[in-house]
Amino acid sequence: MMDWTETHCRVFHRLLAPHARLYTEMVHANAVIQGDRDRLLAMDPVEHPVALQLGGSDPALLGQAALVGAEHGFDEINLNCGCPSDRVQAGRFGACLMREPQLVADGVAAMIAVLADAANARGDRQVPVTVKCRLGVDEDAHYDVFRDFIDTVAKAGCRTFIVHARNAWLQGLSPKDNREVPPLRYEWAYALKRERPDLQVIVNGGITTQQEAIAHLDHADGAMLGRAAYHDPHLLHRLDVALYGGEERTRASLLRAWRPYVESQLVRGVALKHLSRHVLGLFHGEHGGRAFRQILSEGAHKPGADWSLLERALAATEGDRHSRDRVAA
Repeated sequence: MMDWTETHCRVFHRLLAPHARLYTEMVHANAVIQGDRDRLLAMDPVEHPVALQLGGSDPALLGQAALVGAEHGFDEINLNCGCPSDRVQAGRFGACLMREPQLVADGVAAMIAVLADAANARGDRQVPVTVKCRLGVDEDAHYDVFRDFIDTVAKAGCRTFIVHARNAWLQGLSPKDNREVPPLRYEWAYALKRERPDLQVIVNGGITTQQEAIAHLDHADGAMLGRAAYHDPHLLHRLDVALYGGEERTRASLLRAWRPYVESQLVRGVALKHLSRHVLGLFHGEHGGRAFRQILSEGAHKPGADWSLLERALAATEGDRHSRDRVAA
């Protein structure tokens, strides 16, 4: 997610969900090739497995960017064909590419070819190429058109599709509205999996609870959480425990496990506000959550803010609980 799932966020999410596959924010192929790679492709070793999500439509540039991503150690290269923002449309990438399935296929084929050559040269495993897409754009309402898009791209070698199960409206809706207004049609993703069992189909869009995520696994190969995992990060932890076992940990213990990373970044000169913003939702729906957010929001931007601020925020949640216990008694 743009401006959200950068490396600081992903390190925290890895602590929450050791078995999840994490995704970067979308980075345009041109930026990967010409931009500040140390910043754009920043990744901590603890993040694996992690996928680099690319934007773009030029097959040659996508191939170059995919190779750079693989050389930086990413475990998957994902092509975004689902983002509906005006900026993305102007650059001819994102959701508007669903109207050009052959162009997407050409881009996928170019990435796969470059990554195959690199893997052969190293004698190593080839990094897979995947695609994230919508069901269609604007008034598209025919399942066959969606399936034809998938089939065209699959012929180029893509075996995994992450399907945001609603249309993208290219005109008239904001990116936020595009995540909420077009109706969800999970049944299209389910039908695709039934009809193309050799493909891996991951369902995305509108998944906000543990029960919803697990229910999708009866019909598809996986479920991708976006904003729900950011606004309620403990949901990731609960899902990981439900699916893979282990004991559910408290929010406080999970946050404190992040402390060595936070302090290492502070030593490098990273301001606390760039780290703490990713944990504001940790106590979502919990007593003390508002105080937790308020303390971090008001204090993290101040010069010299350090780990003690997070401890103070945690203490506020514990104090709220103790105060409720006294009232109940």
